[in-house]
Amino acid sequence: MPRIRLFTTPICPYCFSLKRFLEEKGLQVEEIDVTENEIAMDEMINETQQATVPVLDIDGEFVVGFDRKKICEILKIEE
Repeated sequence: MPRIRLFTTPICPYCFSLKRFLEEKGLQVEEIDVTENEIAMDEMINETQQATVPVLDIDGEFVVGFDRKKICEILKIEE
């Protein structure tokens, strides 16, 4: 099973939707609140050159935003 980390903030509706989508697919997600974890925020920005959430890290492959098609392709799951 891939390691999935979801970089979020507490007020991001897209973050909630993405987390729910992944959980509905039966995937375990490590949620990281970047408002409380400066190291994780720095990592997210360094990897993506973006300061927006959600950002998904799937075994080191980063996806910015809730890009359902790309996420499903990487995870090899149905949309």
